[in-house]
Parts: sequence; structure tokens; C-alpha cells
Amino acid sequence: MTTELTPRNERLLLLVLAAIQFGHILDFMIMMPLGPILMRAFAINAGEFGFLVASYSFSAAAAGLLGATFVDRFERKRLLLVVVALFGLATLACALAPGYATLLVARGLAGTFGGLLGALVQTMIGDAIPFARRAQATGVVASAFSISTIAGVPLSLWLANHLGWHAPFVLVAAIAAVCIGVGRRCLPELHGHLGAPAHPLAAAGEVLKEGNHRRALLFSALVIFSGFTVIPYITIQAVGNVGIAQSEIPLVYLVGGAATFFSARAIGRWADRRGKVAVYRWLALAALLPLLLVTHAGQLPLWGWLVCSTSFFVLISGRMIPAMAIVTSAAQPRLRGTFMSLNGTVQALAMGLATTLGGALIEVDAAGHLSGYPLVGYVAMAANLLAFAWVARIVMHTRAAG
Repeated sequence: MTTELTPRNERLLLLVLAAIQFGHILDFMIMMPLGPILMRAFAINAGEFGFLVASYSFSAAAAGLLGATFVDRFERKRLLLVVVALFGLATLACALAPGYATLLVARGLAGTFGGLLGALVQTMIGDAIPFARRAQATGVVASAFSISTIAGVPLSLWLANHLGWHAPFVLVAAIAAVCIGVGRRCLPELHGHLGAPAHPLAAAGEVLKEGNHRRALLFSALVIFSGFTVIPYITIQAVGNVGIAQSEIPLVYLVGGAATFFSARAIGRWADRRGKVAVYRWLALAALLPLLLVTHAGQLPLWGWLVCSTSFFVLISGRMIPAMAIVTSAAQPRLRGTFMSLNGTVQALAMGLATTLGGALIEVDAAGHLSGYPLVGYVAMAANLLAFAWVARIVMHTRAAG
């Protein structure tokens, strides 16, 4: 059985997991603001850029399927640190890629290990943190998104503008190396899940046989799909249609990230106090407005776009905090690692399909103007409403593994 952590060790666990999540999220997020730079550097169109983003997601989906066959067979800490090391090497390969095709392959490798990382981080939260504090813990780790937008994305863009597009990937690889060193000293060993079915496919079969697991996976897919039809093309929309200068894009991420840094932890506490499903539903409804505004915006002053983009960041990412607490808690505790690996596959497939669909629906003309984005917004809003209706069908488990 997993030993309950002291408050100090629980904080250390969450801080290390947040740092790992920071590197993983930054690696994915940096592709969006780098969109105009990469499109010019490789002479590619919006569809090809969308495929570059989607290759990460589809590889993560495949990695989740593979991870489901072995993730519950190993102690969590050792497996996590090995995956962080492989992720760092793959990201370094992105920095060294000489052209579009090789960058595409390297992004696929980064997605493979990044997908496993996302599942392992959420699994360790579910294993180590009691249900009553799980949404708050998810909010702490989710603050990695905020920090990546406050500091990581602006710094990465500054590096890209001064040292070339390769530099942000070197930064992510360095972060992974630091996380390995700190994680070896601070992460607890988690054994409570060991003893899962012996056959490599048995645990995955057990997960998929249960209806509650399948409902949770569909809910997870809808939440991700409703965001990632829109997210990869926000910077292209801001520069091409709204009239925001490329040099002002770091400010957009700085303001949005600062707002989500404070909102993420507040949302986590709110969800634990008022109910995870109820808070998710309030946030999902509120998110409909920024989805509409961001995808339909025309020429705006900088302050107007900051209002739209910041509300989008706060509410779209805010939904994920109670949503991930719900999904993590839907798993049978002894199968949580396998379930979260399959959830990583489902989320990555949803992310890749959403990005690909968004790229297919929009076009960018020679002047950089985006068309078709309003239709993408309507698709995202429809998926968001489906998730709103579906969440009530999920049952949550409150006990720990072991």
C-alpha cells in the first residue's frame, strides 16, 4: 500500500511534477507561437504546419497504447525519470533538425515520450493525493501551463528571434535534464499499484471492459477536442486577422499566463469544495463566449485582443482542472496507470484530429489573412456542449491505490 505523504513531501511531489509538466507543456505550446516563424522558415502552408503540430499528438496517442501494456508493471518514480530522459533527447533532436521532414520525425519522437509523461504525471497525482485534495493538486500541477505562458513562451520566442527557431527546443531539453536531477532526490517511490494482471494486454482489456472507464475516456476526448480545434491557430489569427504584431505576441502569452497562474489554483480549490462536476459545468458554459470571440475577431487594438485571449486561456485551461480530476478519479485505482495511458492515447488522438480538422477548415492567403476560423469555432463549441452533457454519466472513485 502507498504510504500517505507528509505535507512537505506532498508539496515537493507536486512541485517536481509541475516542473516536469512545465517542460512537457512548453515543448508542445511553443509550436503555436512559432507558427508564423516556422511557416516562413520552411515555406509551408497552414495545413502543413497543422500536420507538424498533429504529428506530436498522433505519436503521443501511439505511445499511450504502448504504455498501457507496461506502465502498471513498474514503480512510478523510476519509470517517470526514464521517460523524462528520453523526452529530453527527443526534444534535443528537434533542435538539431535540418529541415521540415526531419523536424516532423523529431516531433513525433518528442510526442511519443511526451504522451507517456502526461499520463504518468496524472497517474502519480491519482496514486499519491487523496480524493478530497485531488482537484487542488491538479490545479497546482496545471499552473505549469500558466508558468509556461508567463515565462516559457516569451523566453522561447525571445530566443527564437535572437538565436533562431532551434533555441527553444534546446531550452526544453535543458529543463528535462534539471528535472531528472531534482526528481531523483525528491520524488517518492510509489508501489501501491503493483500486482496488476500479468499479461501485457490484460490490464488494458480490464480497463476497456468497464463502461465507466469508456465514458470517462469519451468525456476526456471531447474536452480536448473542443480546445485544440482552436488553440494551434490563435497566433496566426492574431497576426493575420486581428492585426497584432509578431513582436507583441509574447505579451499576449504573458498576460494570459499570469491570469491562469492565479486562476488555476483557485479553480482547483473551488472544485474540491463545491464539487468537481458542478464546477466543470460552470466553466464549460462560460468558455463558450471566448471560443466565439477568439474565432470571430477582426481588427482589434491590442487591449481588445488581450481581453479575448486572456479569457480564452483562463476558461479553456480552467475547464481542464476539474475535468482531469474527474477523469483520474474515474479509474479503478489498481488500474490507474493503464487507464491514464489509454486516456493519453485518447487525448492525443483527439488533439491530433482537432488540429488536423482545424488546418483543413482554414486557409491563409498570401497576405497572411485567415479564413474559415469561425467555422472552427462552431465545431469547438459543439464539442464543448457535448462534454457538458456527458460528464454527469461518470462515476468517481475516492480511494487510493493499494
